[in-house]
Amino acid sequence: MSVLDVGTTKIACLIARLKPRPAGEALKRRTHSIEILGVGHIRSRGVKCGTVVDLALVEDAIRHAIDAAERSARLQVEQVIVSLTAGRLHSEAFQAAIQLKRPAVAESDIERVLSAAGAYAVQGGRTVLHALPMGFSVDDNTGIKEPRGMLGRRLGADLSVITADMAGARNLMLAVERSHLDVAGVVAAPYASALATLTDDEAEIGVACVDMGGGTTTIAVVSEGQIVHADAVAIGGHHVTMDLARGLSCRIGDAERLKTLFGGVIAARTDDHDSVTVPVLGEDDRTHRNSVTKAQLVRIVRPRVDEILELVRDRLVRSGFAGIAGGRIVLTGGAAQLTGIADLATHMLGRQVRIGRPLGIAGLPESAKGPSFAAACGLLVYPQVAACEHFDPRASHGGGGRISGSYVARVGRWLKESF
Repeated sequence: MSVLDVGTTKIACLIARLKPRPAGEALKRRTHSIEILGVGHIRSRGVKCGTVVDLALVEDAIRHAIDAAERSARLQVEQVIVSLTAGRLHSEAFQAAIQLKRPAVAESDIERVLSAAGAYAVQGGRTVLHALPMGFSVDDNTGIKEPRGMLGRRLGADLSVITADMAGARNLMLAVERSHLDVAGVVAAPYASALATLTDDEAEIGVACVDMGGGTTTIAVVSEGQIVHADAVAIGGHHVTMDLARGLSCRIGDAERLKTLFGGVIAARTDDHDSVTVPVLGEDDRTHRNSVTKAQLVRIVRPRVDEILELVRDRLVRSGFAGIAGGRIVLTGGAAQLTGIADLATHMLGRQVRIGRPLGIAGLPESAKGPSFAAACGLLVYPQVAACEHFDPRASHGGGGRISGSYVARVGRWLKESF
């Protein structure tokens, strides 16, 4: 199977083989092991804050990333699962209840109640990416995970629905399809990052996964093994790069290099004395350089990271899911590699923070083992959990949500064809 992560700063394609896992291994929620066959990634073009702003540039970058992965795997890609960060990602909880036609709950009853809940989810200009049943009730008995066969008169369902602006999703799909690829599925980026980085215990107890990408920072709250809330803010690591470029009057590429090699958010005692050189903007001769201390870099980087973490904190509180997230944050994404960011996040968010990297993925090259590839690796995990969903994301683009077996059937084919 093949996946495509289209971000603001990079576009990555992964090709992998899935095999059934032996029982009793770590990451028990995963039914298959994942072995990477090919990797291709390139600097992103034509994308701003996760949104396609130049179709031709995005198409060209996608072609190059796909070509590199195909050469690495010696396979040809025909369809991909794609991540989506644009489109003002939003999640809501919906409830519905129906009267049972027979004493025992049947599959058709579950479909009816989920359809009734999902009917409220699709609004004008929005498309459903994920619709996840959080639990059921039979008469007065709540918190039921599997209601099939239970006796009662009334069946209720709680549904968590993640939606995005239709225009953003369509433009992303168009860019991929113009590269002669079939879009097999679209996955919300925060969902993908959580799938790749969270341990089983974290997902069960409650945790928030914060992916600090290039142009966006996404939030996924997971509890009892299910994603219960998703959100995104249009600010990320690329904004830190631009702050450095402006503050030091240097090229954007040089600012990115400084951020990657020396960027941090907490100054050490020696940082006032340790200096780095920066080529001067506009000078043809790159021997003209300025010298700045590492402490100066921290003073430029820190305010932007503070802003991002404050937005994350406020969004969590406003969502009402801060308590469900428990006392733990998993921080991932490219900007999570800034020195000292875990300690800063712990102080600002008041929770335990660890840096999340892709878990349980074999064959990843060293360049792809870090937090910046969390979303891409999560797309490889997604087919193993997609059967829990009851919406066809592509079918809902027309404006009406409906239950469909085609998406789950396609996911089943990915698994069967991967081993």
